[in-house]
Amino acid sequence: MTPPLSTPAVSAGARRLLPTARQVLVVALFTLGLSWILHLLSGTSYLGVFGRIGFIGAALLMAYAAAEALRPRWLPLGAARLLAVVLAAPVAALATAVATQRGQFIAYLADTQTRVGHFLMVLLAVLFGLLFSLLAMRSERKERERADRLQAELEKNTLARELVDARLRLLQAQIEPHFLFNTLANVEALVATGSANAGPVLRHLIAYLRAAMPRLHDADATLATELQLVRAYLELMRLRMPDRLQFTVLDAAWAGSLRFPAMALLTLVENAVRHGIDPALEGGSIEVGASVAAASGEITVWVSDTGVGMSETAQPGTGLANLRSRLQGCYGAGARLVLHEVAPHGMRAELCFTAPLAA
Repeated sequence: MTPPLSTPAVSAGARRLLPTARQVLVVALFTLGLSWILHLLSGTSYLGVFGRIGFIGAALLMAYAAAEALRPRWLPLGAARLLAVVLAAPVAALATAVATQRGQFIAYLADTQTRVGHFLMVLLAVLFGLLFSLLAMRSERKERERADRLQAELEKNTLARELVDARLRLLQAQIEPHFLFNTLANVEALVATGSANAGPVLRHLIAYLRAAMPRLHDADATLATELQLVRAYLELMRLRMPDRLQFTVLDAAWAGSLRFPAMALLTLVENAVRHGIDPALEGGSIEVGASVAAASGEITVWVSDTGVGMSETAQPGTGLANLRSRLQGCYGAGARLVLHEVAPHGMRAELCFTAPLAA
């Protein structure tokens, strides 16, 4: 296991000793331009000038890059880079003089004019080296700050998603007992009346709960699965009150892959049965459907009943409050739950939101 662990560290160290491609490109372009200017001013050959300037530029760049890996721990990185450039400039200039003059190096330094030119070259190397070092460090600092901002934003978004997920799980956990206790209360009422349908209804309820329970925590629930659960639930309720409940669940073929909060639609249907149809002496009908607005792409999922409607003193219960929060947690702040009175009596509940549909 040792070689795989040590290889990245060695590679990282090797990279720190070398300049980046961008730094190489910038120095190369600068040395080409500066060599051309010195060639015009001095009248010497362009290749000769470029050879010396290019060598000095490459040496300063290597010194700048290697300073990060070779500096002592007590020396700050910025100071180490600047010091490396200042020390490398005269050494590189001297190396070019030795390489070009060979055996005439002593005579080269003895001549006042060439000696002055050599010192001017060293001075230019130091000045431009320090200038480019400061610009490079400023650019690196901005890159680090931008990377830090992106990392902070990424962490913020991750925490926000985790918070939303936790909130959805909490709200869903509050809804589950509400749904189950209401369903069991319906079964209790049926059994208490001594109805002959008690046995079939109980068997259907057990089959329904076996299908529904795994979906209570289903993060991949879709609108299509919700419509299936709603249809099964209404079949059970019609067995309990066959003369007082009619229902229609409209098909929505496009809803097969549309992500939808588990048990959300069932909460509306249960409210329609419990608070709309049950209190009405003559019963009523329930219609469940979904549509997509062609212009805006907004999706509307509705549950409409012809029950007693909403009392003036009625207050939204925990189920609807949690449903509104779950809807906004799933689709954003623009998602909403809207309640309408239906003439002459009844209620229509709409879930309105925008979500991408499968092609």
